[in-house]
Amino acid sequence: MAEDHMRYDILAQEALRGVVRKVLAEVSRTGLPGEHHFFISFATRAPGVRISEELLKQYDKEMTIVLQNQYWDLKVTESAFEVGLSFNGQPEMLHIPFAAIKGFFDPSVQFGLQFDPATAADDRDAEEVEADVETEEAAGDTPAPEGSGEKVVSLDAFRKKP
Repeated sequence: MAEDHMRYDILAQEALRGVVRKVLAEVSRTGLPGEHHFFISFATRAPGVRISEELLKQYDKEMTIVLQNQYWDLKVTESAFEVGLSFNGQPEMLHIPFAAIKGFFDPSVQFGLQFDPATAADDRDAEEVEADVETEEAAGDTPAPEGSGEKVVSLDAFRKKP
């Protein structure tokens, strides 16, 4: 069998993550329609995931959240979503990159997707990398590049190797 230089597995996973992104973006604008609600599983230690230390102790590797009746401040970007949820009466804000998602299920219509976090093309998007570079430069850890002020950031170091 020939080697897959196109990496169709990664392309398909990215396209399906786009479905989740579109659905969550629509819900953030209009709310959940009808009986729709979502179970979203994600790797708690994936790059870019931000949850409290208490939740991380409880859910060391994976966690499933439910977006149904009691959630707030759902915000969706190209690379991640943020949502407020209550755990044992304590409000928490979670930041979950789409690359960290392992499963998405809407039981109201029996629709589900499973993801392999290892096929995420890039755990961090260009904006996050550039923000890190700017933060380091502001802190004086890295000298600012000379030139016209444009910044070129290579993402090759963050890409998964086949």
